[in-house]
Amino acid sequence: MIAVLFARPDLARSLSKAIAEDEAVAPAVVAPPLSALMEAPAVKPVSAAAEEAPLTEEEKALMGTRKQQEWVTSWLAKRYRVAGDATNMLVSTAYLTAREIKLDPLLILAVMAIESGLNPFAESPMGAQGLMQVMSKVHHDKFQEMGGVQAALNPVANIRVGSLILKDYVTRGGSVEAGLKSYVGAAAFETDDGYGSKVLAEYRRLKQVSAGKKVPTFTAPSAPVLAKTTTVQAPAVASAAPAAATELAGL
Repeated sequence: MIAVLFARPDLARSLSKAIAEDEAVAPAVVAPPLSALMEAPAVKPVSAAAEEAPLTEEEKALMGTRKQQEWVTSWLAKRYRVAGDATNMLVSTAYLTAREIKLDPLLILAVMAIESGLNPFAESPMGAQGLMQVMSKVHHDKFQEMGGVQAALNPVANIRVGSLILKDYVTRGGSVEAGLKSYVGAAAFETDDGYGSKVLAEYRRLKQVSAGKKVPTFTAPSAPVLAKTTTVQAPAVASAAPAAATELAGL
C-alpha cells in the first residue's frame, strides 16, 4: 500500500481528501459549556432601578457579604470538585434567588448539594432533573415563563423553580423539616429516610463556612439523592436539632 501511494501521488492526495471530508462530516460532540446555559432565558431581567435600590435589613441578612459568598464558593468547589467559576455562578444565582423569594441561600445550596452534588446535568430514573432535582413533569407550569420544561437543565431556571417549590413546601408544612420531607416526596410517609437530616447537616456546615470558620472539605459528602421518593421503608431517624432549623433566615 505504501509503495503504491508513493508511486501514485494522485491516489495519496485523493485518500487525504477523503479522510478530511470524513472528519468534517463527523465533528466531535461536546456538552454545552455551563456559561452558555447560564445565559439562556431563565428569570425575568432585573430593572436598573431594582438593582440600585438599597437592600432592606432582611435582604442584607440573606445576601451576606461578598467575602462570605467567596468563602462558601471556595468551600463548595473543593468539597464537590467543581470548577471555581462554575461554582461561583451557582452560588451567585442561589443568593440572588434567595433575595427575591426571601429564603435562606444556604438552605438552597444545601438542598442543591444533597440532591445533585452540584451537577447541573443530573437526572434520576424517576425523572427529577438538574441541580435541585426538580420533577419537571409535575411542576411544568412553573417553567412556562422560562421557556418550558426544556429549561429544566438550565441552572438558573432549575435553581429558581426548585427554590420556589421548597419555599412553598416550607410555608405549607410550617417548618423546614416538614418542607424538606415534602420536597423529597415523603410527605405521606412516616420518615424521609434521613433526607432532612442530611440537608440540615450540610446547611450547618455552610453556616460555619460563611461565618469564616475552618470546616473540613474532606468529610465524605452525602451521595446525591438523584430521585424523588415514592416509598420509604427505612426505620425512622432522629430529627435534626430544632435550633438548626430556627437559624434559617427568611423563614
